[in-house]
Amino acid sequence: MTAAEHGPQPPDNPDGHDTPDHQNAPDGHDTRDGQNAPDGQESHGGRSRVSASTLRRLEHASGELATASLAEMERRYPWFGRLPADQRASVLLVTQTGVGHFADWLRDPRESIRLTAEAFRSAPRELARAVSLRQTVELVRTAIDVFEQRLPTLAAADEDRAELVAAGMRYAREIAFAAATVYAGAAEARGAWDARLEALVVDGIVRGDAEESLLSRAAALGWDLSAQATVMIGNPPSEDPTAVLYGMRSRAARTGHGVLVGLQGSRLVVVVGGSDSQLSDATMQRLADAFGSGPVVAGPTVPALAEAHRSATEALSALRAVVAWPSAPRPVRSTDLLPERALAGDPDAERQLIDGVVRPLVASGGLLIETLDAYLDVGGVLEAAARQLFVHPNTVRYRLRRVTELTGHVPSNPRDSLVLRIGLAVGRLARSRGLL
Repeated sequence: MTAAEHGPQPPDNPDGHDTPDHQNAPDGHDTRDGQNAPDGQESHGGRSRVSASTLRRLEHASGELATASLAEMERRYPWFGRLPADQRASVLLVTQTGVGHFADWLRDPRESIRLTAEAFRSAPRELARAVSLRQTVELVRTAIDVFEQRLPTLAAADEDRAELVAAGMRYAREIAFAAATVYAGAAEARGAWDARLEALVVDGIVRGDAEESLLSRAAALGWDLSAQATVMIGNPPSEDPTAVLYGMRSRAARTGHGVLVGLQGSRLVVVVGGSDSQLSDATMQRLADAFGSGPVVAGPTVPALAEAHRSATEALSALRAVVAWPSAPRPVRSTDLLPERALAGDPDAERQLIDGVVRPLVASGGLLIETLDAYLDVGGVLEAAARQLFVHPNTVRYRLRRVTELTGHVPSNPRDSLVLRIGLAVGRLARSRGLL
């Protein structure tokens, strides 16, 4: 522990009088900054106990120590030799600044925080991105090793050697903490930048921005551009953006899916990576739990992020129409809301109903549509439909099974029967306009 850590020290003059700032003590030693001990070493509050001649030798050797450290780094770590010349020069500058400040630090250890921080502040910001924290720790350790090996040889007197080595260890600790502080700050800045970039990507997906700009930003965030994507939209759980984003990312991390998250006014938009087979109902439910109260809708899964705008468009359409289905599940797929979307005037929903319901039935002949109409008109009573069609009930059963095979909807299921009825109505309207 230094004298500074013990607090102020009593004056060294036997008579208790302070020596003036520019007056020398009887032994001829300069006492402008305080009193010197009899052996010529500084020992008063906040000052080093090594001699002035040792401090001068340290200052003169700073360049040599930095160069030796750099040579040892190149010898130990092949990756360091592969760094561009400007980045290696930046490492040399940091090392030389840190070594050069050691003498100043010895004069006043209370300056440790400022001096060690300045050692890293002299480097360009890009260095923290080019050299990882693990690599920086390796470089700092190497510089400290060289430093500790050569420090004893710089002592001008034997009594300085032990104090010099001990001070070097304390200074190395301060340098290590400064490096951690620099990388913590860089991580915070990177996190803030990533959050802004992520918001731009999500906004671009919703608005349908140019593919090139969107993909380049997503790639900068580490998104797998070939991964399938699904857009989910709902209400945020709170008004705190930081808590909302953190909660969603944490939930997504536990499901093993990558996400892009954005807040757009009162909407929380989440782009989830993964195929339909990976994005199970259970996974969708866990992600939906991170939304606030109210409906949560999911657009269709698209082959890649470049097509995520289509998923977002359908999800937004479903979010507007879901009010017409109060008992809709949470989350609900946009394709499950085709009837409500069609009633709300969504042309894409009308097209999907025509392609998924009307065209297959028309292609099979008129009997299936006739049977389906009769079955729905009598409220789903099989025998009544058979009497109306003048056929056996088994014939009606067979034709309804064919409807299910062609459309994927079961006429006897209340929800599916609504989809089929709206689909038939949309098809007839399209035919009347000459669109089918």
